[in-house]
Amino acid sequence: MLKYFFQRMLLLIPMVIVISLLAFIGLELTPGDPLTAMLSPDQMSSMTTEELDAMRESLGLNDPMLIRYGRWVINLLKGDLGISVMSGSPIKDIIKNLLPATIILTMVALVVSTLIGLILGIFAAIKQNSIVDYLSSVLGVLGISIPQFFIGILAILFFAVRLQWFPAQGRTDIGLNFWQSLKYLVLPSFSLGITLTAALMRHTRNSMLDVLNKDYVKTARAKGLPEWKVYTFHVFRNAMMPISVMILLRLPMLIGGAVVIEQVFGYAGIGNRLLTAINASDYQLVLIIILLLSIVALFASVLIDLFTAVLDPRVRLGSSKNQGGA
Repeated sequence: MLKYFFQRMLLLIPMVIVISLLAFIGLELTPGDPLTAMLSPDQMSSMTTEELDAMRESLGLNDPMLIRYGRWVINLLKGDLGISVMSGSPIKDIIKNLLPATIILTMVALVVSTLIGLILGIFAAIKQNSIVDYLSSVLGVLGISIPQFFIGILAILFFAVRLQWFPAQGRTDIGLNFWQSLKYLVLPSFSLGITLTAALMRHTRNSMLDVLNKDYVKTARAKGLPEWKVYTFHVFRNAMMPISVMILLRLPMLIGGAVVIEQVFGYAGIGNRLLTAINASDYQLVLIIILLLSIVALFASVLIDLFTAVLDPRVRLGSSKNQGGA
């Protein structure tokens, strides 16, 4: 198992290199110049063309793109993430301050949406063709169809503006005031996780209904086992593999969705800072954030493969037999 895990992790290295190169090239092709982001319009107008060229030369902006990419990779391996031209702060400090907030938001959304989605999906399967099943289906379709940002806006208007139960914007550090910080997490995490809740509810229902038709479930019932044992030990446990894979598959989608949700709620996280950096042409910071989000997505794919191999060793053994036969 460890060999399988390390093999999958090694495959991430060329993927990360390709993604970083594509992101670097994409930002190079976008309109604008890093120098224009560093200087105000008044400073630009007061400098001559020769002075601007000299500054570009000193910053290495006149070097070929591949040389600049290689220089950036070398600095990255040394732990030097660069300086944000928007704030003048080291990017390492920005990531250290904002990334934990996004991780907390994503994890809260993942845990809450998983619990709610599983519970509703299980009840919908147990009460098939009942009013509970029909209501769950309607809620599932609505949750998948409505965009997250629109759900966030509705949540702000109803729960923050009208009822005034939760704050509409901002966040506080959990270490300073735990309960106050939870109030700032409720609406963003709900808006972020609603799509996962709806998809997981429908997927759980369908997976459990599929398992309910299996012969071993009919045999368990024929032996006289109580229904709660049939559902717990025979139905739910065997339906968990596709459900677990879906949860892990949604993890990078949650991180990507946090970019929009953080902007809607004014939540100071890495996603909110990404949009601000794009608008300010802070390409160095944009590149680092894109690389981080890509690594999270790739790592989630490794977890999916690893979890599938743990639950079903035939996946791993089958691949090794095929390799040996080749």
